[in-house]
Amino acid sequence: MLHFIQNLVKNISPFTQLQVAFDLGTHTTKIGLKGRGVVLRESTSAALRTQPTKEYIFFGSEAKQIQGKTPEFLHVIRPMVNGIVSDFDTEVALLRYYLEKSILPYTRSSFIKPPIHAITAVPTTATEIEQKAVEEALLKSGCSAVTMIKKPLATAAGAGFNVFFHKPHLVVDIGAGLTEISVISGGGIVSYKTLKQAGDYMDKVIANYVHLKHGIVLGDATCEKLKIACLNFSDTEKTELVRGKSLENGLPKSVKIKSSELREALTPTYTLIIDTIKELLEISPPEIVNDIFQEGILLTGMAVLIPGFSTYISNELKIEVLVSEHASEATIYGLLKIADAPEHLKTVRINTA
Repeated sequence: MLHFIQNLVKNISPFTQLQVAFDLGTHTTKIGLKGRGVVLRESTSAALRTQPTKEYIFFGSEAKQIQGKTPEFLHVIRPMVNGIVSDFDTEVALLRYYLEKSILPYTRSSFIKPPIHAITAVPTTATEIEQKAVEEALLKSGCSAVTMIKKPLATAAGAGFNVFFHKPHLVVDIGAGLTEISVISGGGIVSYKTLKQAGDYMDKVIANYVHLKHGIVLGDATCEKLKIACLNFSDTEKTELVRGKSLENGLPKSVKIKSSELREALTPTYTLIIDTIKELLEISPPEIVNDIFQEGILLTGMAVLIPGFSTYISNELKIEVLVSEHASEATIYGLLKIADAPEHLKTVRINTA
């Protein structure tokens, strides 16, 4: 009986923190709980109704599904742009809903709600104000403490690298809002370059290409589906039927889009990414370049799952290219991994005070 009471007191102790990892992506929000793994993967979208009163009525995939189909009093908002908070109130509302959905079910057996220690990643280029916005959003959503680290470190750790070992690794993370190219070594970022040419930008490039070549207007969601279904860098030629609005008469119009057309549209974007990798290698010390040549380049992010993409990059750079096992979730896995080692977390945390 005494042993049972001691365990009960320990479980309900207000000093027992929940370690919760947050990957606040432009496209997808992921939440992980220490000891449980990833417990939520949802779209970073919320629907705000402005009449008769302001109220958030849909979150995540429900909000994403109605994007572009709403009346004027209902707005679908994506509160993260290029990896930073662009709509603070919406991000707070979204995080509160996701915490209620994913984390609080694990605390309902406790008489006292345990405090939540949030661990999150921010882009390397985030300013102090942008970092503070992330911190405040997590605190206002119900977290009691926030620890932030640079995203490339979390991504590299989630990809399986020992980021605290003094062996350089080149990681290319092509997300929805940002492409981050970083050299990681010894628990820090040796050098980096960041581009806004990423997944969302590619969707806009596809929309512009189809608009000019086929004379139809496509929505963002249609362009994203087309990119996922049809784009590839292999010898396979796929064809996808899409429907948009005709520029001639405004009526629905269907056209067939080929994989070769998408490659043609996106080649300048991928060329820019490749040129940026080359620039980063050029400014790196010879010893680092030699290690990278031996170890290869690691690709992460949803955009790198395109068939044949890693081979295409390897052929252009003449360096071996590897794709992370959890390419689209490397950051959240890395945050959970670093959270398991408090001494490492103290080393890489960003001081915002």
